[in-house]
Amino acid sequence: MKKIEQYLGAQLQSREDNLSIRKLSTTNLPIDFCSNDYLGFARSSILKSKVEHYLKSISYANGSGGSRLLSGNTSLVEETEQDIANFHKATCGLIFNSGYDANIGLFSCIAQRGDTIITDSFIHASIIDGCRLSHATRYKFEHNNLDDLEAKLKIAKGNIIVAVESVYSMDGDCAPLAEIAILCTKYQANLIVDEAHATGIFGALGRGLVNQLNLEDSVFARIITFGKALGTHGAIILGSETLRNYLINFARSFIYTTAAPIHNIVAIKCAYQLLQESNQQEIQAKINLFRSLADEYKILTLDSNSCIQGVLYASNKDAKKAAQMLQLQGLDVRAILSPTVAVGKERIRICLHTFNKHSEIKSLIENLKKI
Repeated sequence: MKKIEQYLGAQLQSREDNLSIRKLSTTNLPIDFCSNDYLGFARSSILKSKVEHYLKSISYANGSGGSRLLSGNTSLVEETEQDIANFHKATCGLIFNSGYDANIGLFSCIAQRGDTIITDSFIHASIIDGCRLSHATRYKFEHNNLDDLEAKLKIAKGNIIVAVESVYSMDGDCAPLAEIAILCTKYQANLIVDEAHATGIFGALGRGLVNQLNLEDSVFARIITFGKALGTHGAIILGSETLRNYLINFARSFIYTTAAPIHNIVAIKCAYQLLQESNQQEIQAKINLFRSLADEYKILTLDSNSCIQGVLYASNKDAKKAAQMLQLQGLDVRAILSPTVAVGKERIRICLHTFNKHSEIKSLIENLKKI
């Protein structure tokens, strides 16, 4: 065996030993409590019909044939970008092939040597990777800790960027966006908010937490992803026309990748139409039901008012065992293990959806109580 293969094997064995090995699975359990399909759009026959109807009305190719700077740009994608920007009350938007691509592209190019990026300690891996590709100094502040954020702002230099998520993907809690925006104004910092898990859930018509708090003018850029509540794929960065033009010229994950095919853009466009026809109260009712049953059965859950709920365990072993016991009952929940979360903060991550029945949520709570 080659030396590099030995190294790779040893790293995998280490993951096996501490029960944190990741493996792909094609198993689909009957009751979904793990996907990010909060509004059921990914499985929606209505959305599928909208997409099929739209595609029948246009001529399109199977693929884009190149990047958007070559052959991959169309009037439809630019129209869709502007429609989405208008919906979220932003000036402009630029679509990327995924949320990961959007964050890599934005954070790798927006700050230069001598600038400072300050991120919440729970920030998503895609933003961390984007920051690492920039030449800026990066500081982390303790999760949602305003005093620690201000301490970092006081020592920041150059152009200052503060990056947070409106709803955090592991704990499901919200950032104190209004207070963070005030601090950013005080220290002339530029606030970037990833709205991945807030889009479709918070704000009027699901416009996000920034909209709900009327902070559009206080935010430099927003990242909106389409692969969660919108049930499709891709992402858009919202901001000024200057920011859009800058990203077209300097965001490498936009410049050097093949553009999404037109049917993906149509799916995004139709998902936004369906979002405006949907009732956001449905998902809130499911969240309220889960929280009330958890209180009734005395299940200690994470403090979250979002679709993301969770129950903490003491180790990878305990979290995996609990998940396996629930899966045996047909409840598709997943254990989130270290190093994805901190050691001692391993948990079962529970995602709630509009299509989860009352009886299913009650069954989940009852089985959690048994465990």
